[in-house]
Amino acid sequence: MKLIIISNRLPLKIVEENNQYKVVASDGGLATGLNSLQTMHERHWVGWPGMYLEDGPEKEQIDKEMLKQNFHPVYLTPEQIENYYEGYSNSVLWPMCHYFSTYMRYEPAYWKAYQQVNQLFCDEACRIIEPGDIVWVQDYQLMLLPALIRNCVDDISIGYFLHIPFPSYELFRALPERADLLNGLLGADLVGFHTHEYMRHFISAVYRVLKYDFTLDEIQLDSRVVDVDAFPMGINYQLYYDASLKPAIRKQAKELKANFGDVKIIVSVDRLDYSKGILLRLESFKQFLEDHPEWHAKVSLVMIVSPSRDTVDTYAELKDQIDQMVGAINGKYSTSQWTPIHYFYRGFDFEEVTALYHIADVALVTPMRDGMNLVAKEYLAAKRTKPGVLILSEMAGAANELYDAIIVNPTDINQIENAILTALEMPVSEQKESLKAMQDIISVQTVQQWAADFIEELGDVRKKNQKLKEKIVGKEHLQEIREQYNKAQHRLILLDYDGTLVAFYRNPMQAKPTKALKELLAAYAADPKNYLVITSGRDRNVLEKWFGDLPAGLAAEHGAFYKENGEWHEKVKDVEWDQDIVNIIKHTVKKTPKSRLEVKKTALVWHYRDVDPWLADLRVNQLVNALITPCALANLQIMKGNKIVEVKQSNFSKGAEAIRIIEKGNYDFIMAVGDDTTDEEMFMALPQDAITIKVGKSSASARYNIPTQQETIEFLKDLLKKH
Repeated sequence: MKLIIISNRLPLKIVEENNQYKVVASDGGLATGLNSLQTMHERHWVGWPGMYLEDGPEKEQIDKEMLKQNFHPVYLTPEQIENYYEGYSNSVLWPMCHYFSTYMRYEPAYWKAYQQVNQLFCDEACRIIEPGDIVWVQDYQLMLLPALIRNCVDDISIGYFLHIPFPSYELFRALPERADLLNGLLGADLVGFHTHEYMRHFISAVYRVLKYDFTLDEIQLDSRVVDVDAFPMGINYQLYYDASLKPAIRKQAKELKANFGDVKIIVSVDRLDYSKGILLRLESFKQFLEDHPEWHAKVSLVMIVSPSRDTVDTYAELKDQIDQMVGAINGKYSTSQWTPIHYFYRGFDFEEVTALYHIADVALVTPMRDGMNLVAKEYLAAKRTKPGVLILSEMAGAANELYDAIIVNPTDINQIENAILTALEMPVSEQKESLKAMQDIISVQTVQQWAADFIEELGDVRKKNQKLKEKIVGKEHLQEIREQYNKAQHRLILLDYDGTLVAFYRNPMQAKPTKALKELLAAYAADPKNYLVITSGRDRNVLEKWFGDLPAGLAAEHGAFYKENGEWHEKVKDVEWDQDIVNIIKHTVKKTPKSRLEVKKTALVWHYRDVDPWLADLRVNQLVNALITPCALANLQIMKGNKIVEVKQSNFSKGAEAIRIIEKGNYDFIMAVGDDTTDEEMFMALPQDAITIKVGKSSASARYNIPTQQETIEFLKDLLKKH
């Protein structure tokens, strides 16, 4: 079994030195984090190596070197990098996911290239993936890849992790390719995010765009489930915690401290990006200097900005603004002995940055939106036992864990200014207490733990889906059921209607049986060994109209009325409904567009199939809460079904009707098929050796599962075949 990690970049890069190509390790949070993954599996990595090489001896030699380390390169042309990476990934998805929709730049060529490159990654990965392998796809550049791989190889586990925020549905819905991206992600067995907020946004988008139902953190597809969960990514904690013990880093720290002078140090580390809030951070520090002259010559901001995409107009403009603002602040406040802002437009290596973290009194981390932000965690770890204060944006994923930091709104200049003052004046004892509390968190939730948690849950989902797959009626199960069916002399066949024999319709009266369905049911009913019963929540008038000519049993309103030997029987007389209960449901209908109330003789049913999913969830909870007390007083049952909430008398159910039928006969074959909560009662009431089949989402109470309503009809047809 192999673990195959797939990301946009390989954790190496190819550089040219003295007209020769070399393979060297690359930097970056994702590469560093996944390289730290400890696993018993043989690990392979698929990704772009950082440059394009033409076929030839040099490329062959580099490929051999990479293959020795289980690296599998996907070579991209400059045009593909322009349209797939710079285009769709970073000019469409990145600004959208970070809530900078005004920066989105859309070209048709971008989406085409994104599709092509995802397919290239799939082609390369499928060369090495075998059944039983684990595949872990990383980040927003490869959102189509999970589904592509699932269509390529059977019997594998696929995980996907998004390292940036997933936006709210209101923003995501504007993307033309929204359904394609979601379907791509749902090729995975487990979709992971840094926070529960992103997880919630994703589930909401799937529910609203693709109409898939979900239960808590589980999305139900036709034949499997997709788990969605939050896995806050950590750092290699011990590496940063022990960094200051190294002589080279201690020396670097002393040199930096000497260069900055005898002042308090505020550190800020980012790559060049509009999502990082750098300009507002500078504005806040400028206002701090204006309002607090007592801190002049006593504090300096050390700001590191790593170059990124500065050939793109938006980023080049941002860099110019940063340069101008830093120059203006230093021009106004600098003295011969003091520089307010030390600005470095370059990346710092590990020794430099950890030395800087160690000596910094305050870390100012205020992104406008960030998936996690590992700088905050690196700073806390590198402080070791020295005091220090973290000022952290509430928009960073890390804020969910690091609640002992000073949490700020990154757009509120006054709040950031006040946070700077609070941090600088905070007593050392309070600094150490908060620092220790946050170190306790990040020392446990390390990058190794993050990866281990993800792989463990991916394994759990695999087991869950294997169990579901075992229950799906395939050729073997069909043959077993058919053999029992053919041997039996007295058969009872209980079939639900809506969602089982027919699909759901917006207008329930449109779900009338087709000629083909009537012929199929007639074939079952005509067999003298069979007693066919159609059991439904519909009223008896509808069932009589549609199936009255069949020599079959009918059970209406979950068995409150039943037809046997051509005659209808009532278990209950007409009910006079409590007006308070009726008014509660009518009030819900009034507040919920596209919902309606159906009044039956034995039940009140609130239908919400066409209601907006978010509003439906809200109204269901409100309605059930409002009905609990009056229904308890009236001895009525509240039942949630498939897009319905039903108030009914508690002594009538499909389970009770099934027991009544069984007690009147002597059956050596019993089969029940249904899709709803009401059918679960029927399954549980039947003998253990009965053939119970749940349509749609599998259930513990049914022995078998048929994923879709359409497949149910095919199953019923196949069962009648002799072979």
